[in-house]
Order: sequence, then C-alpha cells, then structure tokens
Amino acid sequence: MHRLGRSGASLTDRIDSVVLHRVAGPLIFVVLMALVFQSVFTWAEPLMTLVEEAITGLADTVGSLLPPGDLRSLVVDGVFAGVGSVLVFLPQIAILFLFIGFLEDTGYMARAAFIMDRFMRGVGLHGRSFIPMLSGYACAVPGIMAARTIENPKDRLATIMVVPLMSCSARIPIYTLLIGTFIPPIAIAGIFNLQGLTLLVMYLLGTVTALAVAAIFKTTLLRGPSRPMIMELPPYRLPNLRSLALSVSHRAGMFLRKAGTIILALSILLWALASYPKHTPASSVPAEIAQEEQLANSFLGRAGQAIEPLVQPLGYDWKIGVSILSSFAAREVFVATMGTIYGVGEADETSATLQDQLRAERNPETGAPVYTPLVAVGLMVFYVYAMMCMSTNAIVVRETGGGWRGAKWAGFQFAWMLALAYGAAFLVYRVGLALGLGV
Repeated sequence: MHRLGRSGASLTDRIDSVVLHRVAGPLIFVVLMALVFQSVFTWAEPLMTLVEEAITGLADTVGSLLPPGDLRSLVVDGVFAGVGSVLVFLPQIAILFLFIGFLEDTGYMARAAFIMDRFMRGVGLHGRSFIPMLSGYACAVPGIMAARTIENPKDRLATIMVVPLMSCSARIPIYTLLIGTFIPPIAIAGIFNLQGLTLLVMYLLGTVTALAVAAIFKTTLLRGPSRPMIMELPPYRLPNLRSLALSVSHRAGMFLRKAGTIILALSILLWALASYPKHTPASSVPAEIAQEEQLANSFLGRAGQAIEPLVQPLGYDWKIGVSILSSFAAREVFVATMGTIYGVGEADETSATLQDQLRAERNPETGAPVYTPLVAVGLMVFYVYAMMCMSTNAIVVRETGGGWRGAKWAGFQFAWMLALAYGAAFLVYRVGLALGLGV
C-alpha cells in the first residue's frame, strides 16, 4: 500500500493514516459497528410500527370478511400472525444491509479486513477469512461460498466451520423481539442506549467466539501454518446510490422470499398443530384459560411438554422449547412460532401485543414470570451459537466435499454448535440465578 505521512500524500493516504492506525483503527471499527447496530433500532422503529399496523389492519379486514371458524383462525392466527411477525423486522434487516453495502462501496470494508488480519493471524487464520466471516453477518450461505477464495484447504475448512457463528440477518428478529421486550432503552453516554449495545454484544459474542473456535481448530484438527495476507486497498469513493439500492432490494427480496415460502409453510403447519385435536373446555372457563387449555392439549403442546425436561435447565418452558424445535429449519421461524402460540384464538382490538403477552406469561404452578431479562439473554446466547438453518447445512455439505465427507463435516459442525449453544445458555442462566439476576 502507499507510504503514509509523506508530503503530497493523497486523500486516501491521509485517511488511511488514521483509519489503519494500530490503536485508532480498531477503535474506529468498533465505534462504526456500534453506530450501525444503534441505527438498526432507532431508525427502524417508526418503519416497523407502520409495517405492524399495516399487517394488523389487513388481518382485521380479511378476518371480518370470513365467517368464524377454522378458516378465519388459519388466515388470521396462522398466516398473518406467523408471517406478519417476521415481516415486521424487514426495516431493520434492510437498514443493516444498507450500512454493510455503504461500507463496502466506500472502500472501508477492505480496510476492516486489513485491520482484522492481525487478529486473524493470531488465531491461525488467513486475513482473507475475514471477508467470508463478514458476509456471514448478512447470511452464512454466501459467506461459506466466499471461503472458496482461500487457497489453503485447512484454512478454508476452518473458516467454513466458524462462519455460522457470525450473527446473520435471520437472528435479527429474535434479538429484536427479546431486546425490545426485556431490555430497557437506558441512555448510555448520551449517544447509545442499552438496547443497541445489547445487540452489539450479541454480534461481538459470535465474532469473538468464532475466532476462539478457529484457534482451537487450527491447533488440533486443522493444524497448519497460516500465510500472510496480500491485498490491494482500493481508493475511497462515494457509493453508487443505484447500486446500493439494488443490493439492498436484492437482499431484502431474499428475506421476503423465505418469509413467503418456508415461513409461510411452517406457520400453517404450526397453526394446525396448535389447533388440533380440538379441546372442549367447560362452559364456565374464561376465554383466556380455554385458549391455554387448547394449546396445552394440542399436538404442538404435547410435543413441547415431551421436550420440556431438556430445556428446563436453561430456564425455558415447553412453549419456548417448541419454538426452538421449530426454528431448526430456519432461525427466524422462532418469532413466527411465538406469534402462532400466543395468537391462537380470535383477536380483537383489546388483544395484547406479543411483547405484552411475553411479559405477562406466568408459570401456572408458581405464578413466577416465565420470561425475565435473564431468560431473554440466555435465549439470545443460545441463538448466537446454535446451527439452525437447513440452507446452511446443505451448503456446508457441498463446500466441504459433498457426499459422505461433506455430510460428516456438516454433522460435526451441527453437533458442536448445538452443544456450545446449550452449554452457554445453561451457564448464563445458572450464573445469573446465583448472582440474583433471575427476577
């Protein structure tokens, strides 16, 4: 790269003398990431409200045209409650993609890779591993495919193994639901708030863990020397607004296609599982209790109660267990499942929102809140680590050799990530209880 600090240095050189500084560079990178995640909350909130109101209004309109019964429940409580609970997060995902595209177009992302090369080499990875890992913030599938540019097979495999730890856009609905419900918007330093910083911590947790796990792999299963990174840093430039808009619309379109296919199908399936077999309550039972009894006696409720002993050590009840189980197909289905579980039955203008329902949920035996900030943090940590995406599993099989070899690596990756997720969530919950943070 250009020699910095000489007389007559270009504008790019002068900017790089600060942006690539050994101390200032990493600090600038962290501050930029904090601003990005803060904006995901602050800028998207009014847009999310508009989307939510539009979906609610459409659901009420369509519901009023249908006679009472299973068909109306399917459309309102299955389709709109399930798919709508995911679509509401589209503004946040679009804003995240907008910032990532902006940083890429300006030339800063190449500098970020240069800055991160020191950390990458410290864990035995090549500096080029940063690009696939960074792509993993949007989606693990293109991130894993981007690892093809890494020539060393062991470096490439180590990178593939840790890319899914980067918090992809599918995790945003989960983080947003739990942070918005249980983390207060306390101002920090007059610029940030606790919600935005919590989101940043989740992203940093996945990133730091990815580097640590890569270091373990590079000293055990995939031991081998790392090579220095050689790359050309492009000049800084203004982003092309048309190209940026096309990039954001393309990535948002991918999210919408998933919402209109996988999530729609699973929402309908979950509604059916939650609605059958029919339970006839006593005539004196209030509507809320009747709804609870129907869910508990449904196929979905029975499955959740069967796996409840597995998730109780993490502080979860059977409803959370069902939501986790359903989201192994795709992480964002967690929110759709919660919407289906708490949206069963007919809703009117007095119905509480999903957040209110989560806050109000009580253990029927003890009366204690089911969801607390500690449970929410433990659940987010679980989703930071767990491999829960069929598309990612499929691409790992292909990119690690296909056939039995690829299936072996994909199965190994799924197993260690699930074990890490369970262990980390257990540790967060139990340590939190010991510190008196369970309320």
